[in-house]
Amino acid sequence: MSHVPVMLEEVLHHLAPAPGETHLDGTFGGGGYAQAILASGCTLYALDRDPDAIARGAALLARHPGRLHLLQACFGDMVSVLAEGGVTQLDGVVLDLGVSSFQLDEAARGFSFRSDGPLDMRMGHDGPTAADLVNTLPEAELADILYQFGEERHSRRIARNIVAGRPFHTTLALAEVIRKSVPRDPSGMDGATRSFQALRIRVNDELGEIERGLAGALSLLAPGGRLVVVSFHSLEDRIVKRVLTEAAGREARASRHDPASWAVRPTAAPYRLLTRGAERPGEGETRSNPRARSARLRAIIRLEGHPA
Repeated sequence: MSHVPVMLEEVLHHLAPAPGETHLDGTFGGGGYAQAILASGCTLYALDRDPDAIARGAALLARHPGRLHLLQACFGDMVSVLAEGGVTQLDGVVLDLGVSSFQLDEAARGFSFRSDGPLDMRMGHDGPTAADLVNTLPEAELADILYQFGEERHSRRIARNIVAGRPFHTTLALAEVIRKSVPRDPSGMDGATRSFQALRIRVNDELGEIERGLAGALSLLAPGGRLVVVSFHSLEDRIVKRVLTEAAGREARASRHDPASWAVRPTAAPYRLLTRGAERPGEGETRSNPRARSARLRAIIRLEGHPA
């Protein structure tokens, strides 16, 4: 497998898998985290909504019979999926959010605006595609999606030009219209980046999936169990930060600029944060793997004496 797992050393440090434990990799992808976790001697359940990812895991599954359980499912459904196998507690959960390298690199999946392919963007193979959205939604709704999920300031102009030029069936055709709708970014970022992100998030309900997945993971952790989450853009990280800080019994005060803006509630919380803020990849990793540059890692532990 050519997949390079992001912040692998930091993930393993916080997850701390050990022989005899049971862990979950909720986003199997290329199997990078899974291989490292299995090397610790624990049992691993691994989920992925993408049937192609499940197929890629066949060799790893054969090397770890009885210890790797590879299942096609959304990580937001982890509680019900694991319950079917009799698993109700976990010693660790890792979630690597967003689109995988395999999905980005395969033009036929329609995630990339740098190579031509069908306008798909589905992480699984079911449900509406990105083409369905851009070719059928009213202009105002399309603009809202681009603004809400892509934080695109020029969303109304882009939506207007998309509606005027549709139907669209390929990624490059859509990307070209988007690029012509926005001014050149001083940072050099491709003008289609935010809009493609927005469509992908909407097609796959990624933010809803994160909410469901975090809630499920926290409920499954056994005392001493750890949850490690790697996110790649601000929308993901905001959700992770909010859910984990609230689980740890911390709440926001009036101003985020206040040094004491996060306060511990009087009642003892069942979780404790393992990271102060979001951890970032090291300079060496970002040089060797540019896709790691935007990664943010947060982790939390369920305290002893607080059963799931």
